[in-house]
Amino acid sequence: MHKPAQFPDQPPAAGADTHPEGSPTSRRDLPANPQKNRRGLERVWHATGYSLAGLKAGWHETAFRQEALASIVLLPAAFWLSRSWVESVLLAGTVVIVMIIELLNTGIETAIDRIGPEWHDLSKRAKDMGSAAVLLSLVLCAGTWLMALFARFAN
Repeated sequence: MHKPAQFPDQPPAAGADTHPEGSPTSRRDLPANPQKNRRGLERVWHATGYSLAGLKAGWHETAFRQEALASIVLLPAAFWLSRSWVESVLLAGTVVIVMIIELLNTGIETAIDRIGPEWHDLSKRAKDMGSAAVLLSLVLCAGTWLMALFARFAN
């Protein structure tokens, strides 16, 4: 049921919802997302579910799936190749960063596609910048791994 707009200087319309104090309720008083009212472990539990849903959605993207499968090899290799905990963190971290950036890029592309299928310069720019972020993360990862391999086997 649609309720007419209420202006602050007008009394509430007949049958309008009111707070206990008698002031009219407005859409501004209600949270945009009722999930924001969750607190504590309930919030963590639901946030985990949303995160897992995001990973599942990412799995349907070819690029993310390829990077996730590569990480199955690269993450254990990071601990084998490294000589210190710092090297382990750098090697494993760059692999995880690539997957994070890929998920963010997919989110950008999905949001742009939701707006509409027509071509727009700003949509292209947003998608291109997301793609550039993925490329830079891949360059960072490859460079880090090449330096670690060189340090380990060049001696």
